[in-house]
Amino acid sequence: MKRYSIPATLAALAILVSPACADNHAENAPQFIRTASAASFETDFTVAAENTVNAVVCIKSYTNQRQNPYGNGGGGYDPFGMFDFFFGPQERQQQPRQQQRNSEPVQSGLGSGVILSEDGYIVTNNHVIDGAAKLEVLLNDNSTYEAKIIGTDEATDLALIKIDAEKLTPITFGDSETVKIGEWVLAVGNPFGFNSTVTAGIVSAKARSLSQNSRSGKMGIESFIQTDAALNPGNSGGALVNLKGELIGINSAIYSNTGSYSGFSFAIPTTIVKKVMTDLRQYGTVQRAVLGCTVTELDAKIAKDKGITAVKAGLLVMDVNDRSTAKELGLMENDVITAINNVEVHNFAQLVEQLNKFRPGDQITVTYYRDNKKATKSGTLRNNQGNTSITKKGDFSEIGCAFMKLGEETKRNLGISSGVKVTGLKKGAFSDAGIKDGFIITDINGKRVNNSDDVEMIYNQIMKTDGDDKVMFITGIYPTGKKYYYAVNLSQE
Repeated sequence: MKRYSIPATLAALAILVSPACADNHAENAPQFIRTASAASFETDFTVAAENTVNAVVCIKSYTNQRQNPYGNGGGGYDPFGMFDFFFGPQERQQQPRQQQRNSEPVQSGLGSGVILSEDGYIVTNNHVIDGAAKLEVLLNDNSTYEAKIIGTDEATDLALIKIDAEKLTPITFGDSETVKIGEWVLAVGNPFGFNSTVTAGIVSAKARSLSQNSRSGKMGIESFIQTDAALNPGNSGGALVNLKGELIGINSAIYSNTGSYSGFSFAIPTTIVKKVMTDLRQYGTVQRAVLGCTVTELDAKIAKDKGITAVKAGLLVMDVNDRSTAKELGLMENDVITAINNVEVHNFAQLVEQLNKFRPGDQITVTYYRDNKKATKSGTLRNNQGNTSITKKGDFSEIGCAFMKLGEETKRNLGISSGVKVTGLKKGAFSDAGIKDGFIITDINGKRVNNSDDVEMIYNQIMKTDGDDKVMFITGIYPTGKKYYYAVNLSQE
């Protein structure tokens, strides 16, 4: 039997029909012959690369003690095996004990950042700079600067830092909401320490959720741009751009069981980045608006059980909080939210992405269905405290006192193994809670304290949380031997 190769010019034909066959069955033969038409697309990445590389920087983080940059024993992946926040390589050789005792900061991580302004504001991931005693920024022209932290937001894994420089090349922002699945994108960063590396891929998905925050009601990042552009340790905090070189996302995570690229990467969309950066620069902390209701994603089973036939996707309202926007809108249990400001929200990830664009005090319009009838109402967004006040950046000095370390003899006399003494009390959170001068704090939120640094560390951990209430639960004793318990409210209104 002879074998024939089909010329490339005939590859567009699904089936080749002989003339004889065509004549005999012209009327009844199925129409299998089609001409393929391929969509034209631009694959020249040079313009995008040229417009981006000078706006992406390398960030080296230093700590006073040698730490594992992965934070989980060096495995390179999170405990649930879902995705990795990643740092760059670190020196893994054992250093002499004498050198390890040196107080000089040592490099503990490597990441990327994107220049936002000519005067040195730079966006990166929070996990790139978290815990750093010193930050060093390397520009594409090999200029090196020391950076200071302007603000961080653990919930969105974003941070704003600044270097003392002028006439830098800032990135041009694009609109992540107009990005389409299948669109070409470039990722620019410093994988494994290789500066200004460019990789290409397509947008694989949008509004991708990676966690279970929808069950807990947290307001972190739930709406990543998924791409197959190769990202590796060191890319974290770098740019994801379209073919015009416009920023559409900040690279933040990879799906991997090894800590290196395995096919999927995730970026924080610019709709969120712009708002968070503006808040950090203007207020020092993110102004986060909440709708004020508990929701679950609508599926076929729930729709059948609830008799919902008008829509197939949306957020089913389970409960409405008092003093909330949802309460003002008149939302009720079993309503199905389908849009925010005319932007469709089919799942929790999309809802959080839309809410993250607004601040308390902003007006929004919510589209929902009740009893299979469509309704639209407008209201004012509020914060976790149920008002529209600006949230102030937490400052440890606002607790209104100083702390004195206890001597071993005092501990023995009082029968305690830890403690720090409150002194110099003035107006602030501690005095508002009823704490008096001389009170000895033994533990806060179940953690022992022995000095001012311990108290400040716990304070910072509390202030980083995204919950409704920020409270120090304090256990302690007065010099008379009487034990007391206090709840110190740290919420800023």
